[in-house]
Amino acid sequence: MIRVVSGIKPSGDLTIGNYLGAMIRWHEAQYEKDCFYFVANLHALTTRNNPVDLRNRTYDIVAWLLTLNVDPSKSTIFVQSQVKAHSEIAWILNNYTMLGELNKMTQFKDKSSKAGKDGQNAGLYNYPVLMAGDVLLYDADEVPVGDDQVQHLELARNIVVRFNSIYGKTFKEPKPTLSVTAKRVMSLNNPSSKMSKSESNDSFVLLRDSREAIIKKFKRAVTDSMNRVKFTPEQPAVSNLLTIYSGFTGIPVNEIEAKYENSGYGAFKTDLGEIVAEKLGELQLTFNNVRADVDKLDLILNEGAEKASEIADKKLSEVKNKLGLL
Repeated sequence: MIRVVSGIKPSGDLTIGNYLGAMIRWHEAQYEKDCFYFVANLHALTTRNNPVDLRNRTYDIVAWLLTLNVDPSKSTIFVQSQVKAHSEIAWILNNYTMLGELNKMTQFKDKSSKAGKDGQNAGLYNYPVLMAGDVLLYDADEVPVGDDQVQHLELARNIVVRFNSIYGKTFKEPKPTLSVTAKRVMSLNNPSSKMSKSESNDSFVLLRDSREAIIKKFKRAVTDSMNRVKFTPEQPAVSNLLTIYSGFTGIPVNEIEAKYENSGYGAFKTDLGEIVAEKLGELQLTFNNVRADVDKLDLILNEGAEKASEIADKKLSEVKNKLGLL
């Protein structure tokens, strides 16, 4: 059976970018593939976190996975830090990763430039190596990623080729998968940038935002000068809003364009805000119920960590044996 491995970092409250970009589809694969979904809390350590907030966000992500129909009886759900092999394999793989490869990582360049001197730590620099370990431990066949993460998967594949050429076949080469239905959601006030919590509050919509906040943010969203609802490179702001509209309704973009052909931006953005607020309101009700039962979440995570550890430890032992490590 094809194995799928994917993680999500608890660096803050989830946005509709996380939802439309990946999480909305995660449950689909579990009926025909062996799915491993984890909270990448070790990756979150590249920035300074309040320990209570980090712990709460970890539980939040698990609750959102359950809310979005990821079934722990069909998918393995776990927290990265609860499977010790992740940290150990990362150090080993660092020795099969070239500085030149890490220097080319565009995400490091982007994040380190925004973080300033204090944010330019070794963890952020080595981030892609830990990512490689996350998937190589499980012999992942497929790794669902956004187009901004493909470079990291290519590094993982390079590491596999390098290691296997020396020690014989040990790791599988993971394949990055980009769903044709994936939605790349951009900032509401800067359509040239991916939606991110590091920007101003009006630039993103959180899954836990109130109805009032959601509607207000869409009303304030930037548009283009042509005053027509059309998906085109010349209108990146409106195209982004159309992507969100289609993602939340399932309506093809061309049908949405036709609906607002004779309308201005005002009606379009008002309707979009109402649509998103209505859907998120429904999801929030389920999320709140799931999130309240921490004992159940712990049970799911403990069972997931046990299953993940069994597989990861076996792979780690194979690697250590080939390297002559006791």
